[in-house]
Amino acid sequence: MNTNESKTQLKTEPSTWNTSSMSITESVVEEGPRVHRAVSVFQLYVQPWLAELVGSALFIFTGCMSVIENGQDTGSLQPALAHGLALGIVIALLGEISGGHFNPAVSVSVCLVGGLNIILLIPYIAAQLCGGLIGASLAKVISPPQNYFNTSGGAFNTVKDRAQLWPAIIAEVVMTLFLTLSVCMGAVNSKTRTFLAPFCIGLTVTADVLAGGAISGACMNPARAFGPAAVAHYWTYHWIYWVGPMIGALLTGTLIRLMLGDERIRLLLK
Repeated sequence: MNTNESKTQLKTEPSTWNTSSMSITESVVEEGPRVHRAVSVFQLYVQPWLAELVGSALFIFTGCMSVIENGQDTGSLQPALAHGLALGIVIALLGEISGGHFNPAVSVSVCLVGGLNIILLIPYIAAQLCGGLIGASLAKVISPPQNYFNTSGGAFNTVKDRAQLWPAIIAEVVMTLFLTLSVCMGAVNSKTRTFLAPFCIGLTVTADVLAGGAISGACMNPARAFGPAAVAHYWTYHWIYWVGPMIGALLTGTLIRLMLGDERIRLLLK
């Protein structure tokens, strides 16, 4: 009798353990897809948006401060180095999360060559503009009032009259073309993609500021123009820094799609 009871126990105990393990497994299976879906949504949409917001705020804060504290002391050298170094650093740090755009013109050009889902284009631009407001506001908080007033809070005030309009617009188009070409060819196009892309993009910004800073201010970035303009309430010829960069971005997208892109990107002669 004892032997039979022990056998019965041996038979029933595993059965009870299997039932409990099955219930645990079923609950994990039910919860698993939900957790995975939430993580996927966060990584695909929320995290890139946050990266663009934070990166734009840091970049534009640094750019505004370099102009405010520079004044007329060293010409374009200090802003050129500050913008180029800051952009290269934030791309290296956050580029794997969002692509490291931090510029509406860059987002448009990357979207045109297939490097950004069009669903993310508007959220990216919104994040960059919000980042510009945050960066410019931080610059205003910590700057001496006199320096801030003299430099219009880091806003672009190079163009003073209509005679400077066309040179400024053309300069913005060409400099943005150079910048967006560096981004798309260095980080998106598979034939020319390189791990040195953050370095190349940062150097392109530095070169552009040194070359065209006295003509248009060398913006190349509507978010960089919008943030300090909104905070300092300086809107004189602000539209130049949207029209020029966006034309440059469209030219880059067309150039790569038609001629310079790899077989995946190029539309002609595949």
